[in-house]
Amino acid sequence: MIMSVLIIVNRIRQVHRFNTARQDALLPAVEQGIIIFIGATTENPFHHVNGALLSRSTLFQLEPLGPQHALESMKRALADKGRGLGSMELHCDEEALAHIANMAGGDIRRALNALELAAVTTPSEPDGSVHITLEVAQESIRNRSVKADQSTQYDVLSAFHKSVRGSSDAALFWFLYAVEKLGMDPMTFIRRLIVACSEDIGLANPQAMVQAVTAMDAYHKIGWPEAKYNVSQAILFAVESPKSNATALAIGKAMMIMEGLGAAEVPLHLRDTHYKGSAQLGHEGYKYPHDYPGHYVQQQYLPDKLRDMSFYQATEQGMEDKIRQNQELRKRAKGKK
Repeated sequence: MIMSVLIIVNRIRQVHRFNTARQDALLPAVEQGIIIFIGATTENPFHHVNGALLSRSTLFQLEPLGPQHALESMKRALADKGRGLGSMELHCDEEALAHIANMAGGDIRRALNALELAAVTTPSEPDGSVHITLEVAQESIRNRSVKADQSTQYDVLSAFHKSVRGSSDAALFWFLYAVEKLGMDPMTFIRRLIVACSEDIGLANPQAMVQAVTAMDAYHKIGWPEAKYNVSQAILFAVESPKSNATALAIGKAMMIMEGLGAAEVPLHLRDTHYKGSAQLGHEGYKYPHDYPGHYVQQQYLPDKLRDMSFYQATEQGMEDKIRQNQELRKRAKGKK
């Protein structure tokens, strides 16, 4: 008995436009070999293609085209008499072609459209030829083509946050580039800045968050583009501040401990006492710190299981150094007791 298998080659452009249900529908046929799936996307496939489908595929990353490719394509179009502009008597200055290629970036279609526009709108010379100069090229393509898909926006936001940790110039550049060139919402970067002020600066300079939140308020009240001064000031203040990730480390350690802790019993002396009968339940013994020298007294604040646990360790960075010294004094006082 001879069995025949029908294999369908399914080529999908812009596969990121397929929703989850459509991609799931393809999966059984791909697994059985009924369909040979070939997909293309300009987005990050790890963001838009189902993990199950992606794991059964071979991923090829195609690098973007650059100005040199646009320049080569335009020269081919100028020489091609059948499908290009070769039938026209065109004389293009090298600087004109270079300008179009540079402004178009890797967008070949945009470069060819600009070249065609220059060819058909430029008045002919007395001998019937058309001379495309740099000035003509500048009129044919004015604004640089900028890639602004979702993946690019994620990458730019990531570059901004990482730059806040180390470069004023880069942080300011990525912020302005994203808003002015890519058209991204300034609030996206203001929110990220506020997070960075705790995640990467923290108590080393608490004023960084004050600056960031004030910039957000200014943005809401003033609007763009005037608020770019306020936001940029907050960005520069954050980048130039001493850095500490002690807050982030403390959160991470506390969250990790909580995962395996289960229920946490509140010590009796920390429980609510604003009702009659609390003393009968043993809710007493709390020491009011302001009644003691230095407004501090050693007592248990964490649950019994975590009584000796430490989450937050201040660094020597900026104002946090004073907190670190205070922590050391409290540890020594605890040791004496």
